[in-house]
Formats: sequence, C-alpha cells, structure tokens
Amino acid sequence: MSENEPEQLQILPFGGLGEIGMNLMAIECAGKIILIDCGLMFPEAYMFGIDLVLPDVTVLENRSDDIVGLVLTHGHEDHIGAIPFLWHQLGEPAIYATKLTLGLLHNKLKEFELDDQIELVEIIPRQKIVLEPFTVEPYRAAHSIVDGVGLAIDTPAGMVIHTGDFKIDQTPVDGNNTDLARLAELGEKGVLLLLADSTNVENEGYTLSERTVGKVLDEMIPQCQQRVIVATFSSNIHRIQQIADAAKKAGRKLLINGRSMVSNVDIARQLGYLSIAEEEFIDLRAMRDLPPEQILIITTGSQGEPLSALMRIALGDHKKIELEPGDTVILSSKFIPGNEKSISDLINNLYRRGAEVFYETTSEIHVSGHASKEELKLVHNLVKPEYFVPVHGEYRHLVKHRQLAIEMGVAPENTKVVENGQSLTIDSSGMALGEPFETGRVLVDGKGVGDVGKMELRDRRHLANHGMVILMLAINQSTGEIVQGPDIFTKGFVPEDDAASEVLLAEAKQAICDLLQEHSLAMLTDWEELRVEVRKTLRRCFNKRIARRPLILPLILEL
Repeated sequence: MSENEPEQLQILPFGGLGEIGMNLMAIECAGKIILIDCGLMFPEAYMFGIDLVLPDVTVLENRSDDIVGLVLTHGHEDHIGAIPFLWHQLGEPAIYATKLTLGLLHNKLKEFELDDQIELVEIIPRQKIVLEPFTVEPYRAAHSIVDGVGLAIDTPAGMVIHTGDFKIDQTPVDGNNTDLARLAELGEKGVLLLLADSTNVENEGYTLSERTVGKVLDEMIPQCQQRVIVATFSSNIHRIQQIADAAKKAGRKLLINGRSMVSNVDIARQLGYLSIAEEEFIDLRAMRDLPPEQILIITTGSQGEPLSALMRIALGDHKKIELEPGDTVILSSKFIPGNEKSISDLINNLYRRGAEVFYETTSEIHVSGHASKEELKLVHNLVKPEYFVPVHGEYRHLVKHRQLAIEMGVAPENTKVVENGQSLTIDSSGMALGEPFETGRVLVDGKGVGDVGKMELRDRRHLANHGMVILMLAINQSTGEIVQGPDIFTKGFVPEDDAASEVLLAEAKQAICDLLQEHSLAMLTDWEELRVEVRKTLRRCFNKRIARRPLILPLILEL
C-alpha cells in the first residue's frame, strides 16, 4: 500500500442485520477492531425451552488483543443484554456508554458478579474518546429510551457514522433532540460510510413524538372509574415519566410492579432521569387502604410473557393483585413480531376478568422509537455519505432502505445489503463483499450457554409435535437371548388407558417381536444396528396406523 492510499475499512456484522435484535457490529481498520453494541434476542416460537439468544462471536476470540473497546449506543436489551455472557470471550474489553446505559448495565452485571471486573467508561455527547486508531464522538439520538447516542467514528479510512436506534422527535419529553446540527457538520466535512437504523423504513411520513402518548394518557386516565394498570417496557423511562405525571394530575398514587420495572425506576430516579417524588409511590400494603380510583399500577408484561406480572394478574395467579370488573388495563407498547398470539391471549384473559383494555391497535397509547421514511431521508440529506449500509432490521427493511439511499443520491455500487456473517470492505477500489465468516446463534437454556444446538432443538420440536415412544429391551450379551421385553412406553403420543391406544401399542410390540425373530443373532449383539432397525419398524407401524411420527428412543440393556 502506498503512503497516500487510504486504509481498508472492514465491516463485520455479528447480529442485528436481517433480524430485529441481537445487535453486534465490528468495524476493523489498520488491524484494530472497535465493537458497537452487544445485544441479545428473545427466543422465537420454535425454540422450545430457550431463554435467550446470543450472537456467536467465536471468530473474535483469536482477535481479542486487537479489540480496542466496546461502545454502546443505548440501554435496550437487544443492544446490551449479551455482555455478561460474551465479555470474557471478547477479551474483556473496556465498555463505553452514557450514564443511564452504564447504570442499567451495571445492575445487570451485578447479577453475574461482574460489576467489579469490567472497566466502565462514561461517554458524553460531543465529547470525543480516542481508541487508537479510532476516534469516537457520540452525538445525541432520540429514541424510546433515555440517553441514546449515535456514533461518529473517525477511522484511518475515513468517517463512519452509526446512527444506533433513533428517531427525529421535535418535542422529546426531556428536551434532548437527535443532534441534527452535528450530523450536518459531519456531512459537510465528508462522511465515508453511513450505517443507519432501518426498522421503520416501510412507514411513510414521520414517527409521532413521545409527547403524543402523554396527551392521550392525560385524557384517558381521569375517565377511568376504578384502578388503572399500565404495562410498558421497563426501559422506556420517558413513558414511565409521562404515566407518573398523568397519574399525579388524576390524583392517583403509583404502585410499581415487576422486578425489572422496580429496578429500572430505582436506577433512573437515582441518576436523575425520572422526576417522581417519594410521596407519589405506594406499596402493596398501602394499596389495600386506598379506594381503587386513587390507584395506578405500572407493570411489566406488555408482551404477554407467561411468567410476567401482568399475565399472572390476567390469569388470577398473582398473589397480591387481583383484577376487578371495571378496572382499566393499558398496554402502552408495541406488539413485537412473534408475540401476537401471547398478547392476544393476554388481552382476552383481561377481558374475561371484566377489565377494559386499551392497546396499540385501538388507541394511540404507543409511539415507535424508530425513524420513519421522511426522517431517514433527512439524515441521508444531512450526512451525504459516499457509501451506505442499512442496519437494524429484517431483510426486507434492509432492501427497502438501500433503495431509499439510492433515491437520495448514493451510487448503486456504493450501497449493499449484508446480513450477519457477511463481511464487507471499502478501500480505494470501492465497496465489495468480503469473505463470509462464521457466526450464528448461541442459545441460553437456564445456566447452560451454547450447550443446546440444532439437534437438540430438532428433538424438542419433534417431542412437541408428536410426543415420544420409548422401547425397552433387555438382551443377554453373551447369547443374544431376550431376557425381558420388548416393553413400550409413551409420553404425549397417544392417550393412556385408551382401548385404541392399547391395540396400537400391542401391534407395535408384535412388530418388534417379529423383527427380532427374523434377524440373526449377530444383529442382536450389534446394538447400534438393532436400534436403527427398531426405529424403522416402529416408524413404519405408527405412520401406517395413525400417521404420526413420534421421537422413538430404543433403550437396549445388556445383561
């Protein structure tokens, strides 16, 4: 490379491209790597028993000495939730974030006993930090959580702007707008690459201001005759503030319910991001002494999570909060794709208990935290990037955002849609797709991280769809003589104590007896071959008789 030739810039997406959540981006230049966000994703419907999903960062393990830092754009779980699981694997980098993001992260790290091990560095909008060879300048970005930032990253190859999650809210609750002035200044100086949020690219116009929700709450809550329960995300501090303000105007006291809600309200108040006087709060004991028209409960569970506080209330399983006919429940959050069925069940159960329910499709009690099409156009006009890569969205969002960028003047050859595991390079010859790299999803089940893979998920789906059949057979190891069995047991396959089931299992048992009689002694001592033949025989029998395909587990005991 000649002295005047710019360095090559490489983009390595580990999560968040082609999906919603699990955001983790690596930017490499001059042999060094800077990481942006480290989030998780909640399991999809087919992931039975899985609690969390993490990005696979195995390829970064051997590069840990080259990682100069991990910079966070904001405190949502899909941007910070994977840190306790992956920090050691990433080489234990220092973490840079704004005050509230660090507060939420620190609380999470306590649970993993990592809070005194990780170097946490506060960043302030418009104040640069040097992580050689990168210089990072955070700028204010309005979003559905307080203290969000975008990142202007000066690299040896040129300026890179990563918007994080953002919208252009002209009347934000805390007065902190997205810093368009700084974006314009950076655009005038010249931006090599823009990486921009694509979540709402399909939405025409502008995303409504968060203050819109406050006005609706101010009108709605005084009209409620009994208790009001408002469910929202525990990280949406602006929403919680507006709920609290509306409750105070209506003469209601606040009960905070749900572990994460209590924790986040505590942290936000300590750091000065929530302004709610102590006398506005009540506990469960005090709630019993107040008339229902003076109570407002803020809770978690707006997505219908099975073990959430609101779902337990809806099912009548909550030990201390019982829904009464005439109570009002407000679901002040978005229906996250994939959660529609559980949210629908939640709403139906709330109505069964006599509550009136307001939610996204019936009332304006939620606005998005992501920029719509006209806001994205404005950012493109201000930044005027030479190259563009859409991030944060499902594949169709990325495609549509690329099309928008081309409409805004980016040359078609200077913008590409990439997904997780596809590297991209920018150098003197232009933009090009690089070598794919190994990435994927690491599944968390209880305390196990990564020990459940595709095979285990396949078996779990198989069990969920068709149940299980266990065949037990005891054979003399020396002679091949059948000592006991075959005995057949089932779970989730056919009803127990049912005449038709007994006939079916008797036929299956006879089919195995016929198999054993037909084959040689050699097969009876080749246990693996015998297991294969048993599975085939039972599979044919069950498929022919009732067209079901249970998971078949032959247990052959050697005596």
